[in-house]
Amino acid sequence: MSNKPNFFSSFATAVADFSGKPFTFVAALTLVLGWAVSGPFFGYSETWQLVINTTTTIITFLMVFVLQNSQNRDGKAVQAKLDELILTSKAANKFVGIEKLEEGELREMSKTLAAQAECVEEKADEKSAAQATST
Repeated sequence: MSNKPNFFSSFATAVADFSGKPFTFVAALTLVLGWAVSGPFFGYSETWQLVINTTTTIITFLMVFVLQNSQNRDGKAVQAKLDELILTSKAANKFVGIEKLEEGELREMSKTLAAQAECVEEKADEKSAAQATST
């Protein structure tokens, strides 16, 4: 594993952090309001409309890739942390790496876990009821 930061990852992180700040929202809102106010000066022309349409389309298109990169890295980091918790606990190690299973295998595992959770919930309810009656 390389300690050298990937340029695009560093760039994507910086852009994602910046895009989530209130200042960025206010700046975007100001830009849109400035565009709307300038409408009468440009006679609400097609060029005037094209400026905002093109600008927002390009920004949206590029942000999809930047934010997806950040989200992918965050997801991988969370998965690595969960794997570490599984490996260091008494949990079943079969859950390490399940994000790489096929969709059908994930559904089957989810059904199995849901059934086990219901059994645990029923036992907990029975225990609570027994404790309530004994007091």
